[in-house]
Amino acid sequence: MEDASFRHPALTHLTQAVVIENIKPRPLLRPPRCLRRNSSHLLPEDSVFQSRAAYGLYGQYNRRSSSQVHRTLSKPIQTSTTSPSLGQLASAGGSSDSGAAETDVTSSGSALHKSCSSPLGGHEETIFYDPYLETWENFLSKAIAKSGLHHLPCQPSTSSLNRTDPEANIRSTVDWTESAVYGDHIWFETNASGDYCYVGEQHCIARALQKSVSRRKCAACKIVAHTICIEQLEKINFRCKPSFRESGSRNIREPIVVRHHWVHRRRQEGKCKQCGKGFQQKFAFHSKEIVAISCSWCKQAYHNKVSCFMLQQIEEACPIGAHAALIVPPTWIIRVRRHQVILRPIEGRQWKPFIIRPIPSPLMKPLLVFVNPKSGGNQGTKILQSFMWYLNPRQVFDLSQGGPKEGLELYRKVHNLRILACGGDGTVGWILSCLDEQALNPQPPVAVLPLGTGNDLARTLNWGGGYTDEPLSKILSHVEDGTVVQLDRWNLQVEPNHSAVAELDEQQTDKLPLDVFNNYFSLGFDAHVTLEFHESREANPEKFNSRFRNKMFYAGTAFSDFLMGSSKDLSKHIKVVCDGTDLTSKVQDLKLQCLVFLNIPRYCAGTTPWGNPSEHHDFEPQRHDDGYIEVIGFTMTSLATLQVGGHGERLNQCREVTLTTTKPLPVQVDGEPCRLAPSVIHISLRNQANMVQKTKRRTSLPHLNNQQPVPERLRIRVSRISMTDYEALHYDKDKLRQASIPLGLIVVPGDSDLETCREHIQRLQEPKILSSQRLSPKWCFLDPTLHLFFHQEHLNYVSEISQEEIFILDPELISSCLLMLFKHSLSSGRIRILRGDKIDSQRQRERERGEDEDLLHHAVSTGSKEMVRYILDNDVKMMLSHANSTVLHRAASLCHRTICHYLVEAGASLMKTDLQGDTPKNRAEKAHDAELAAYLENRQHYQMIQREDQETAV
Repeated sequence: MEDASFRHPALTHLTQAVVIENIKPRPLLRPPRCLRRNSSHLLPEDSVFQSRAAYGLYGQYNRRSSSQVHRTLSKPIQTSTTSPSLGQLASAGGSSDSGAAETDVTSSGSALHKSCSSPLGGHEETIFYDPYLETWENFLSKAIAKSGLHHLPCQPSTSSLNRTDPEANIRSTVDWTESAVYGDHIWFETNASGDYCYVGEQHCIARALQKSVSRRKCAACKIVAHTICIEQLEKINFRCKPSFRESGSRNIREPIVVRHHWVHRRRQEGKCKQCGKGFQQKFAFHSKEIVAISCSWCKQAYHNKVSCFMLQQIEEACPIGAHAALIVPPTWIIRVRRHQVILRPIEGRQWKPFIIRPIPSPLMKPLLVFVNPKSGGNQGTKILQSFMWYLNPRQVFDLSQGGPKEGLELYRKVHNLRILACGGDGTVGWILSCLDEQALNPQPPVAVLPLGTGNDLARTLNWGGGYTDEPLSKILSHVEDGTVVQLDRWNLQVEPNHSAVAELDEQQTDKLPLDVFNNYFSLGFDAHVTLEFHESREANPEKFNSRFRNKMFYAGTAFSDFLMGSSKDLSKHIKVVCDGTDLTSKVQDLKLQCLVFLNIPRYCAGTTPWGNPSEHHDFEPQRHDDGYIEVIGFTMTSLATLQVGGHGERLNQCREVTLTTTKPLPVQVDGEPCRLAPSVIHISLRNQANMVQKTKRRTSLPHLNNQQPVPERLRIRVSRISMTDYEALHYDKDKLRQASIPLGLIVVPGDSDLETCREHIQRLQEPKILSSQRLSPKWCFLDPTLHLFFHQEHLNYVSEISQEEIFILDPELISSCLLMLFKHSLSSGRIRILRGDKIDSQRQRERERGEDEDLLHHAVSTGSKEMVRYILDNDVKMMLSHANSTVLHRAASLCHRTICHYLVEAGASLMKTDLQGDTPKNRAEKAHDAELAAYLENRQHYQMIQREDQETAV
């Protein structure tokens, strides 16, 4: 948005036109039918205005004119401690308003540019500071206001999208659609009445109305504004910290750094990074004074003073802070326009407007956060907002908005990915099930931030029984340093027990709520209590919004069931077989009222029912990664002692269980209860999931990724695939690999993109290196993991495909099956290819001896268009005639229209007759192909005319 203050007439003679060259994305590579590759060129390095990093991120490059005079701005920032002019826009006359709002301060080049608001991308103006025209404070205010927007692509104005409803433009979730606005805020309702509106007194509508209106707070940058004033943020050019970038970047490796996102603060905790003093001030409540300047990424804060905040800090790269290894930089997340993507979608997948292109780094552990806002009362919503402040908002997902599947699919190719599940044990199981569906290899480890009650899996992994307002920064540090361990997961297969007597029970079901469990599977007394609680909560959810009240209900229900003895006959209606050993008699002798199949040491909100069997040699200590499940029985006495350190009856440690029930019984799977009809239940090991176990003490220091290390060089085998093989075998990667033809070996740096690999592959075509058929100009890269063709090679790293072997698709390559036939024919001598003066003598001998036909005849007989085209295109002079007929006669007899066209264009005679006196046209007529006959007749007349013209010329 333009500001009138940048049109001051006194500055006209100091401004010069700067030519903008928009680097557009490369035309779409559309395999397998439209395999065209149009190259684009970068501007020379010395012609790019100032820093490449300042403009390469969005594909805009500025050329300086030779007559332009450049001034270096090295003077420190001079701001008044009584005026917030550093973040505000000055008025047209150069005066600043004391209540103006805080402003985005992302870095720019040394010269400060006026942002182009025209969609046509007209000329920019370069503004230089002249102390004779205005004060440094006013100039700096305008410069900082514009610095964060000059390098952005032209974006639609948020206020122009919908003017009828002010709240229609207010987003409370991350926008993953194609129309996402760059720098859009994420607003949540707040009651922070002590914070001033960030648009400032000059633009605040609520102040003019002089009434109390609702306020909203941005989760990503923590600014507060009145709901009716949010549109006014455009007037002061303030946008949120960027969470993605456009795909128009020409050089992906240049903008690997993230700039600071400076925001002014009227209240700030901590100490100044420059002077080390705090930001406390007397009577700070309701203060209009801006006391600090802080970055929304790295959280560094400085006093709003000349001695603390310097001008060069605007252009500095942001280290992203203590959690740099976990944060997904906005340069990784790319928005792709619909016209840039493949028009032939992959089966079962839809087009996505966002893609993730990570930069390989062994020190990075990108984190994906899934928050269940329904867990733990209102804790989930607060944690969701807090993580958006600490991380990139696009790596934090609300599970109530579609579940974890979309996020996992989007980040599936990110290396060293870690996942943080914020919720109960059910939330963790949900995410693990989605990971099974995605079949990621390797599977990312999952950490747990426990919300709500229970949380036995979180207790097992040392994450505790619930979230107690521990600083999220500390939790993120534990996630980064946590140890990866294995967790056994078990299948539950249920079959109806037809031998049981049928009972009429409307509430029973023949299916379990889950077919996989991570914690435990139980039936009997504990499942009955859980089922009653579940049914009561479903009937009256408003009565179960308190954790204390829920625990009291549990206790009351358990005591009531104890008096009624609802599960005293459990042992009479079950049969248990563990690894072939029948435990039914033992269960009946002990008169067990609860049976638990336990996978982890914790059960029932932190108890340890298996105990410590070290004094007994019959059983081993329990582990969650040994591939064994513990079978435990409970009487009412052992259940009562469980809360004071007791344990149940240890029955077995086994790998497989067969459980048979003869009447409807209450069961629960990881806390999800139901009343199961008589069934036969099979329990077996499913797989092992990677989990993050919290370490007792953090041992490593935060990694500030000022510069990410480059991996070692990669040695990659290159193989090519023909279009015929791809279309026939694209469903089977192994067969496709077998059909590929080795091309050579390239050695490239570990962070090379596909465009660099293309250059190395082209070098394999040099005469000294070439050992097979030359590549056609239309070849493209093929991703063997996704069957996906890339449309912008500079946006894709070779490490994303493979670090050992890559495949390329060559549409003009002869298929592998035909090539094998060709080699076999040469080795056997059955089909002969001759060159030069030997052709005539060989043809004469074959006519006399009646030997087998040549390769071209064979290719025509089999209808192989590719083989015919290959022979003709490579100037392999074949015998176009045979003892009985020409090869064109045979193609016409078989009605091979395309092959006939190839042969005619190659110079085959249409007037020559066979032993029966038939021309190729006569052969086509006998084959009842009228169209082919008409074509051959037309070309025959053309050849006759050409021959007559040649004779006349002679």
